[in-house]
Amino acid sequence: MSDPVTPDQNGAFIWYELITPDPDGAKSFYDAVVGWTIEPRPSGDLDYRMIGRADGGNAGGVMRLTDEMASHGARPTWLGYLYADDVDSTVAAIEADGGKALMPAFDVPDIGRIALVADPQGAPFYVMKPIPSRDRPDEASDAFSPDRPGRVSWNELSTSDPVAARTFYADRFGWEMGEFMDMGERGEYRFIDRQGSRIGALCGGMPGQQPKWRYYFRVASVSAAKDAAEKGGGTIIMGPMEVPGGDNIVIGTDPQGAEFALVGQA
Repeated sequence: MSDPVTPDQNGAFIWYELITPDPDGAKSFYDAVVGWTIEPRPSGDLDYRMIGRADGGNAGGVMRLTDEMASHGARPTWLGYLYADDVDSTVAAIEADGGKALMPAFDVPDIGRIALVADPQGAPFYVMKPIPSRDRPDEASDAFSPDRPGRVSWNELSTSDPVAARTFYADRFGWEMGEFMDMGERGEYRFIDRQGSRIGALCGGMPGQQPKWRYYFRVASVSAAKDAAEKGGGTIIMGPMEVPGGDNIVIGTDPQGAEFALVGQA
C-alpha cells in the first residue's frame, strides 16, 4: 500500500478494498467503468491486486474472496480503511462503545497494523496504521479526493441509528456532523467534516437494511460509466440522479455481487 499518512490524519480514509470471488472479472468490469488498471494476478498464494489510476497512483486494492472466507460469512463488498495512530487502543475503544472486532489487529510486513471492525450498529470498516515509506515518510494518502477522478469522492454511511452513529464517529475519529439536509420522511442527511474538509455523509438506512458504508468513485461521465457497467454485466439500482452541487450519481452491483457507486458529471 502506498502513500501512508502522518499521525495527525486520525480518522482519514486512506485506502479502499474490494473483496470479490472473481478478481479477473472485477478487473474487466472496473477497468471499463471507472478507468482503472487493476493488476493481473500476482505470483504467490495471496491474490491481492493493486488498483492503478490513470495518473499512476493507487485507488485501493482487490482481494480474492476465498471459500474459507465465505464460510465465515464474508461476501463481495467494498471496505474502507480509516487511519488510527494506535490500532489496538482504537479497537479496544470501539469494543467498549459496543462495536466489534471482526478480525483482531495483526501486522502486515512492510505495510502496517490492521484490524477489521464493525461500529455499534454493525457497519464494517478497517482501522489501520500504515508503515511510512522510507522515500516519502510524510506523504499523505490520496485514495480519497472530493474532486479528482479515479478516486473515492464521497463516503456515505447508512445506519439504523444515525444519532448513535454520529456520537460514535465523533468520539472515535473526531468527525464533525453539524450541518445537514432535511430529507423529510427519510430523516436527516448529515454531512461529515474532518478537519474542515467534507468527506461524506451519514443517514438512516431503509427498514431491515444492514448498516453499511457506500463509497462513490468519481468518473468523468456518469452516463458513460453507467453504460459500461450495464455492458459489463453490472446491475443499476438507482440513477443517474442529479444531486446538490451539480454532480450525478449511480448506484449498482457489479457482476460478482458487490455494491458500487459512481459520482461525476452527467
